[in-house]
Amino acid sequence: MSLRSPLNSDHQLARLLQIGVVLEEVVEARAAKHAAEREELDREVRAFLEEAAEESAEHRKRLESLIEELDADTIAFDQIQRLVEEQYEAGSEFDGVLYDQLCNEETAYKFYDDLIEAIEGSEVAFGIDRERLLSELRAIRREEEAGVEAVTALMENGE
Repeated sequence: MSLRSPLNSDHQLARLLQIGVVLEEVVEARAAKHAAEREELDREVRAFLEEAAEESAEHRKRLESLIEELDADTIAFDQIQRLVEEQYEAGSEFDGVLYDQLCNEETAYKFYDDLIEAIEGSEVAFGIDRERLLSELRAIRREEEAGVEAVTALMENGE
């Protein structure tokens, strides 16, 4: 399934929204782990990471709500969190944490940008209101864009 072509079914849409859920789960788990385990982080960075984890959890819930309308299941957060904890280790330096968060925010932004484009290019009538779907995804994309800008500012301030 590619985001390079328009979507042609509720099934494709549900799977892509589930990918968004997984992206948000990974961002949430990584940000929360960094905030909880990195004693060397200053207050501003720690607060940003805690806020990023909360935002990702909210994005996940919003996506799950859209998926529910399509009658599809999502992947449980605790399963993704365990995988992240077992397989992911960022460098211990300050810039590594922010760089990791920047990559996560940029990846999510690009995913939502591509998903919106694919939906807009589709002529299929989905089992969910197209305008509500696009409005929700655009709002999430704006929040991811703000996250990219916030991480970039923190990185610039740390230099």
